[in-house]
Amino acid sequence: MNYIWFGLFMSGMLVAALTGRIHTVTEGVLTGAKDGVLISFGLISIIAFWLGIMKIAEEAGVVQLLAKWLRPLAKWLYPSVPSDHPAMGSLIANMSANILGLGNAATPLGLKAMQELQSLNGDSTAASDAMCTLLAMNTASLTLIPATMIGLRMEFHSKAPGDIIGSTILATFIATGAAIILDRFYRHTEKIRCRRRKRG
Repeated sequence: MNYIWFGLFMSGMLVAALTGRIHTVTEGVLTGAKDGVLISFGLISIIAFWLGIMKIAEEAGVVQLLAKWLRPLAKWLYPSVPSDHPAMGSLIANMSANILGLGNAATPLGLKAMQELQSLNGDSTAASDAMCTLLAMNTASLTLIPATMIGLRMEFHSKAPGDIIGSTILATFIATGAAIILDRFYRHTEKIRCRRRKRG
């Protein structure tokens, strides 16, 4: 990935130099860095607010209730993961954070879940079924409250930052459904291939 980004950067610099617009690249880099810092500061308040809400919800038992509701779904999505394994807790926490739109909190939880799943994986050179499912679910996760996107829209002075909630729920619902269907399809296909290899 680093080579790809480096190649894109160098090709952009080369084209800018050949067309005599190197100053545009310099201005773009500096402006982008400045905007990145400003957006980050603007998001701090949003993230702090939602983390505070999550803490209150945790103390009130709402997070535990959500985790209880998600446990049967997690068992169905990840049948190879034992219910009492630490990976199951990380998977449920990751799902909860994604559903609540806390992408910044979901990412470290997803990485932790992936590490836990690796401890169950017998092959260190290939991803297990559960790891592939986690990647698909984390990428296309159903989101009920797109907190980060609402924060970005507020930062750019949107008149109605919450207008994206309905479309976000619909889009992520379709994406999650597609991810589950494709995950099950490829799992079934792989099982058939394994059976044919054993017979052959």
